[in-house]
Amino acid sequence: MSSSNGAKENSHNKPRTSPYPGSKVQRSQVPNEKVGWFVERQDYNPVEYTAVSVLAGPKWADPQISESNFSPKFNEKDGHVERKSQNGLYEIENGRPRNPAGRTGLVGRGLLGRWGPNHAADPIITRWKRDGSGNKITHPISGKNILQFVAIKRKDCGAWAIPGGMVDPGEKISATLNREFGEEALNSLQKSGAEKRELEEQLHKLFSQEHLVIYKGYVDDPRNTDNAWMETEAVNYHDEIGEIMDNLTLEAGDDAGKVKWVDISDQLQLYASHSQFIKLVAEKRDAHWSEDSETECRGL
Repeated sequence: MSSSNGAKENSHNKPRTSPYPGSKVQRSQVPNEKVGWFVERQDYNPVEYTAVSVLAGPKWADPQISESNFSPKFNEKDGHVERKSQNGLYEIENGRPRNPAGRTGLVGRGLLGRWGPNHAADPIITRWKRDGSGNKITHPISGKNILQFVAIKRKDCGAWAIPGGMVDPGEKISATLNREFGEEALNSLQKSGAEKRELEEQLHKLFSQEHLVIYKGYVDDPRNTDNAWMETEAVNYHDEIGEIMDNLTLEAGDDAGKVKWVDISDQLQLYASHSQFIKLVAEKRDAHWSEDSETECRGL
């Protein structure tokens, strides 16, 4: 298996935008120069917000810090719940984890279930774009082969994204990648027994081949707060000759409104940090990214 943690440090812009997703809540403003916790700011007065859906106590969410029977073990594996961050140790202040990327203008958990890191997995499934004769299509300006990936349109915000999702307690990342792709891009939850078995067989072929870990760590996500944030492991599975994905019919399911193959280029507008992950895939596969020769990706 090849891997890379070579993504540049994430920006911290989307967790400072208002209103907070799915609400009318306005964050306290945090200028760029005041994001870092090392910058003293006595006038910092963030808004407190945790969504009603989280406070209702679903199985994927922690209780409130104030509840007497809740004693989370931050920065370590807490039973089946992974509370370690992929970016190293994070600070705890007044019993609450502190976002390692800095201030967001909002405390509490917002829409996120866990205090501290909320772990996700993003499967990036790619193939080469081909013509009717099966030949790879090259971009007329960059001269590089055009790569395609499977994208879903999220139901919650309408943005195009990688078909990923949250890692269940005790679940291996590889299982999350397989499950989420099947549910969101192939509608596996609605398949009959025979269809599901055939689908699982094809997915096993896809997810058992060599792959690239594109990124592991903090995500520039609009749901992040001062006390809860998204982290992901983005993994690229590439179908070099198309023999696996050609036998699978894309069908939106679960959290996805639509699903399709999308040409990879710098013109993509994707959810959260997903454009950054896709750019890294283009670099690793030495595929087309930009028409501007000065910013064209080079294979690493």
